[in-house]
Amino acid sequence: MLTIVYLIAITAEAMSGALAAGRRNMDMFGVALIAFITALGGGTVRDILLGNFPVNWTQHPSYIYLTITAGLSTMLLARFMHRLQKLFLLLDAMGLIAFTIIGCNVAQQLDYSLPVVIMAGIITGVFGGILRDILCDQTPQVLQHELYASVSLMVAVLYLVLQHYGVNEDITLLVSFSSGLIMRLAAIRWNWSLPVFYYAPERW
Repeated sequence: MLTIVYLIAITAEAMSGALAAGRRNMDMFGVALIAFITALGGGTVRDILLGNFPVNWTQHPSYIYLTITAGLSTMLLARFMHRLQKLFLLLDAMGLIAFTIIGCNVAQQLDYSLPVVIMAGIITGVFGGILRDILCDQTPQVLQHELYASVSLMVAVLYLVLQHYGVNEDITLLVSFSSGLIMRLAAIRWNWSLPVFYYAPERW
């Protein structure tokens, strides 16, 4: 199930990257590149930081074809995208959770300590969007708007706690996934966010 959600997620992330590139008037190469980086950037950064070589997508060329095709297809479907906004938000939330759990699993298999496992999950979940926004000359949205990175943190912690207490793996996945999805969708619905730090010397 997690693999299916992962494939859906990288497709949705690739399309969101393509839309961001379109807002910056990029050419076809730029659209394809941003789509690819948005979809697979988080896992790439994770693997590099953890020394997990070869990097995951290099062993699965189908991921390259899928993300680039999704990105370029977005150019043809752009006029309909505003009608699919709610679907995109749902798929993005599912992707965030799937990426987080997969990132935790990778770090666990490499025998890293608990804090590193949690950070690996968060990096996998959010770093594709961060790279997308940096390349598109924007402040990363995942650090500004509704709860996003904090949802990834919560999912990683919940997943590892349930594992620690020996809960069945299927139940652990179901509880972690549904809890994260509910939290993310609630944050979107009611604009939940963390307190914002605003620093302006002239205020003091």
